[in-house]
Amino acid sequence: MNQIKLSWISNLRLIAMLAVVVLHTASPLLFNYKTSALGNWMAADVYNAAVRFAVPVFVMITGALLLGKDYELGDFLKKRLGRLLLPFLFWSLVYVAYQWYEEIIYFHGGLWGNINLVLHQLKIGSSYHLWYVYLLVGLYLIIPIISKFVRNASEKELLYFLAIWFITILISNPYLTRFETAVELRYFSGYIGYLVLGYYLANKQFNFPGVVFIAVLVFICFAIIATIGTFYVVVKTKELSTYFYEPVGPFVVMLSASAFLIAKNTVIRLPIKFILICENAGKYTLGIYFVHALILNILELNGITYQVFNPWLSIPAVAVLCFLISWLLVWLMSKIPVLKYLVV
Repeated sequence: MNQIKLSWISNLRLIAMLAVVVLHTASPLLFNYKTSALGNWMAADVYNAAVRFAVPVFVMITGALLLGKDYELGDFLKKRLGRLLLPFLFWSLVYVAYQWYEEIIYFHGGLWGNINLVLHQLKIGSSYHLWYVYLLVGLYLIIPIISKFVRNASEKELLYFLAIWFITILISNPYLTRFETAVELRYFSGYIGYLVLGYYLANKQFNFPGVVFIAVLVFICFAIIATIGTFYVVVKTKELSTYFYEPVGPFVVMLSASAFLIAKNTVIRLPIKFILICENAGKYTLGIYFVHALILNILELNGITYQVFNPWLSIPAVAVLCFLISWLLVWLMSKIPVLKYLVV
């Protein structure tokens, strides 16, 4: 990929990281649908719908950057998993310690019992947001295999794969399961489709006017559908359903693809200082991802949540504050030789 592509992808990664923080800032209010005022709850619903592209876009970026290359299997796994393993273990243990501090877990079973407890936490994830790391490990395991298909596939074959992947997503949803047959389609399911979609959209040139306008329109439409659909289900059933928010679901697929195309095809002239700041933050997205949940918890302990003032304003304000603190912490850690490998 040329430098121009790397630039917009770096910007998109940074936007997706901020979107993750917004999502996790708004989620507690979303799940308080039974006790929150409707106007306040709608803020969480709108923000959740608008930023659900974040993790799928992360995967699409991974596909865009990695699927077009040839790899020696051992070198690829060593480089990718090696870069991820140390920070993952460190931050997992940090969150285990935090759970112990918050009295969510207890160490009282003797040495071996406590070791088993820690190992169990590492097995299932010691914090809610670390599921993405487990997902990423699985994707890294398949990338050397699927990259060979992608590099040798024609556009027709890539579209064939993506079409069956999307059909599999559609008919696996609760309202369309009546269309399921005995045909085994799980080979086309999951986040693997986002890898291929990211590669395809990054390298496909759509040479017609209005591509950005159409992508923006699609993004807005599906964000509205997710917002209204979730609101309707809550009002009708008095229960929260994440049907419209499912990351491997038709609504989020369209949301993510349109966000990807908007970023790819939009050129915004910014001051050089702002560009340099964004480039600096972009280097630490992995570290920011690891630490932001801890910062959100600390802010909550100090009464800084979506409840500070009106949620329509406090959700983005708290998210930006969390992002900036996380970035500062990760940046400081990167300046300490023994810690820099935990954040970059």
